[in-house]
Amino acid sequence: MTNRFPYRLDTRWSPLFCLLRVSEEDGVRLEPDGTLVATYGRFSVRTPLTNVDHTVVTGPHRWYTAVGLRLSLSDDSVTFGTNHYLGLSIVFKQKIPAVIGSRDHSTLWVSVSDPAGLAAAIQR
Repeated sequence: MTNRFPYRLDTRWSPLFCLLRVSEEDGVRLEPDGTLVATYGRFSVRTPLTNVDHTVVTGPHRWYTAVGLRLSLSDDSVTFGTNHYLGLSIVFKQKIPAVIGSRDHSTLWVSVSDPAGLAAAIQR
């Protein structure tokens, strides 16, 4: 059985989501084969759950650092952001291939509706 964690879409940013092709179908899935799949419009991350080192629920954040598809200015993390209230930082043991930019990513931040639930499901 697949565990699906949709994003909490802040409708104020609908034009941006439309441009990036982000929809209610996007989010994070934990597949039965032990794979974490995060989709954000036409962008995606796929990695084995065994590659997850730990997770941290974070927020609230400033909207301009949390909404959209973005790279961190301070490290190599990537954001799949749909709101600035709460999200989950997923830290990897081995970096995942670059989604955007030229550097691989050690962390993915996702603004799913239930970050604590996703964190618990990953730890199982």
